[in-house]
Amino acid sequence: MSIDLVSRAAWGARHPKGPYSPLNSTKGVKVHYTGGRVDPSIVDDHAKCVALVKSIQDYHMDGNGWLDIGYSMVACPHRKVFVGRGPHHLPAANGPGLNSGHYAVLGLVGNAGLIQPTDGILNGILDAIDYLREHGDAGWEIKGHRDGYPTDCPGDPLYAWVRKGAPRPDGGPPEWPGRLLRYPPITRGNDVRIWQAQMKRLGYDIDVDGAYGPASRKVCVRFQKHVHLDPDGIVGPLTWHAAFATKP
Repeated sequence: MSIDLVSRAAWGARHPKGPYSPLNSTKGVKVHYTGGRVDPSIVDDHAKCVALVKSIQDYHMDGNGWLDIGYSMVACPHRKVFVGRGPHHLPAANGPGLNSGHYAVLGLVGNAGLIQPTDGILNGILDAIDYLREHGDAGWEIKGHRDGYPTDCPGDPLYAWVRKGAPRPDGGPPEWPGRLLRYPPITRGNDVRIWQAQMKRLGYDIDVDGAYGPASRKVCVRFQKHVHLDPDGIVGPLTWHAAFATKP
């Protein structure tokens, strides 16, 4: 996995006010936006990204009274990923009682100015998620802040992308998620949603709900027969790659 990581020392982070609460693992990640105006010129000047991240940390520490910036990681338009609280540390941005369930990843877009996430931001968010899976035992869920707490965050454009399964913006096929999708028991997660969405694009009657149950298994068997794979009803690496190599 490749990631352009900006360490806390590199972006000039303040020291936290106290020790972080530990976080052994999570269901996945929740995606956030700033909730304010983001100057569109940050797309052309990475120094402005650094300044914005520092200002967010100041607001969280001095305005909210938090011990540090509330996010686990921050993605900027240059596909750089800032270390916030980092892996295995409880975030503070998801809402009361919800921080232990998911890491928090911020994309540097707002509700004014830069609203539409750039490809660099989307790739950076996904790079951060991959990093948190590898180093923080993050699960497979990718959700928006609003999925757990009543808020507009992460904004309509970013949330629409999350609801589509958070695809890579280069249009390339998503990587094999590294686990089998099977039933029983029901397999749940964003990787299930991504596979279901592809099956729907291929013309199969399937709910894109992130839950691999008996209906998804039946679709899988039909698809496997169509592409001459062993019809075992399990989405392993061969079935996964075949799904995204098949044209509608």
